[in-house]
Amino acid sequence: MSAEPRHSQGRVLFTLAALQFVSVVDFMIVMPLGPQLLAALAIDAREFSWVASAYTLAAGLAGFVAAPFLDRVGRKAAYLTLSFGLLVATAACGLATSYPLLLAARCAAGAFGGVHGGLSLAMVADLFPDQRRGRATAALMLAFAVASVVGVPIGIVLGTRFGWQVPFLALAALGLPLVGMAAWTIPPLARHAGDGARHPVTQLVDTLTIPAHRRAFALIAMLMFGAFAVIPYISTAFVANVGVTEAQLPVIFIAGGLLTLVCTPLVGRLVDRYGPLRVFRWVVPLSAAMILVMTHLPAVGLAGAAPVTAVLMATNAGRMVTAMSLITASIEPRRRGGFMSANASVQHIASGLGTMCGGLIVHGGPGEPLRHFGTVGILAATTTLASLWLASRVRPSTEWAAQDSNL
Repeated sequence: MSAEPRHSQGRVLFTLAALQFVSVVDFMIVMPLGPQLLAALAIDAREFSWVASAYTLAAGLAGFVAAPFLDRVGRKAAYLTLSFGLLVATAACGLATSYPLLLAARCAAGAFGGVHGGLSLAMVADLFPDQRRGRATAALMLAFAVASVVGVPIGIVLGTRFGWQVPFLALAALGLPLVGMAAWTIPPLARHAGDGARHPVTQLVDTLTIPAHRRAFALIAMLMFGAFAVIPYISTAFVANVGVTEAQLPVIFIAGGLLTLVCTPLVGRLVDRYGPLRVFRWVVPLSAAMILVMTHLPAVGLAGAAPVTAVLMATNAGRMVTAMSLITASIEPRRRGGFMSANASVQHIASGLGTMCGGLIVHGGPGEPLRHFGTVGILAATTTLASLWLASRVRPSTEWAAQDSNL
C-alpha cells in the first residue's frame, strides 16, 4: 500500500466497514418496516414478500453478471461505482411513491449491494497479508453486528416517527461522505489483468468451474443453507413456542449483536495466530450445538432465549470470519474480484434455498405453536457439521495450483 497517511490501512478498513454498515442496514431494514409498508402502499403480505425478496434475487443475478468484468477494471474504480450506485438506489427506495417503484428500487439496491459486499471482501484480501487478514475480515464483518445493535433499531425509530421513507433517505445521506472518504483513502489498487481478451461468458464459466472455486462455493453454500434454514423463523418460534413477546424481540437481537461485537475481533485474532482452518474446526461444532439448543427451546421466556440467541449469533459470525479468511486465501489474486462477485450470488441463492426448505418443514398459523422447528434445527446442524469436511478441502491457492492444473 502507499506510504501516504491517507492510505493508512486503518483508514481504509474503517471506510470499507462503514460503507458495509450502510449496505447491511439497507438490506435488513425492510423486514421491520413491513407493517408500515403494508398500510402506506396498500399492499398485502404476498406483495410485501416480493419487496423483501427482491433485494436477494437481484443480488444473486447481479453477482453472476458482474463476475466476468470485476477483474478487468481497477478495484477502486469498481468499488466507488458500486458504492455510489447503492446510495442512489437506497435514496430511490425512500423516494418511491408506489409499490412498483419501491420494487424496482429494491431490485437496484440488491444489484449494487450484492456485488458491493463481495468486492469489499476481495479488497480486504488484496490489501492485507495472510497474517493480518483474519483481523481485517473480522473488522469488516463487524458491520453486521453494528447494524443489528445500532442501525436497525435507529431505522425502526425513524420509520415509526417520521415515516418509512426516512430510514432509506438517512442511509443515503450517511453514505455520501463515506464514498468521498473512500475516494480519498483507498489506494489505487492494481488491475488484475490477464483475461481481458476472453469472452465474458467463457470467463464466467471458468470462474464457476475452476476446482478451487468449486470447493469454496460448496463451503459457503453449505454454511448459508444451514444458517438460513433457521434464522428467518427464530422470531416466530420465540413468540409461538418460547414465551417471548413481540416487544421483547429487539432485546434478544441487541444482546446477540453486542456479544458478536465482542467475539468477532477475538475470532479474527485467533485466525491470525492459529490459521483459519483450525479456528473453523473449533467454532463450527459449537455453532451446530447452539442451533440444536435454540430450535429445541421450551417455554423459557426472555431469560433463556436471549443468551442462547446471543451465543448462536456470535458463533455464526465466527464461522463466517474463519470461512471467508480460508476462502479468500484459496483464490488467485487475479481472479479474486470475479470470484467474490459470484460467491456473493452463491450466498444469496443458498440462503434462499435454506429459507425455502425450512418453510416446507415448519407448520403453524397465527396463535398456534410453530411445529417441527426442531426438525429444521437437526437439518441445519447436520449441514453445518458437514462443512468441516468441505473446509478441509479449501487450501491456499499456491498449494492447489499444481494439482488443479492437471484436472
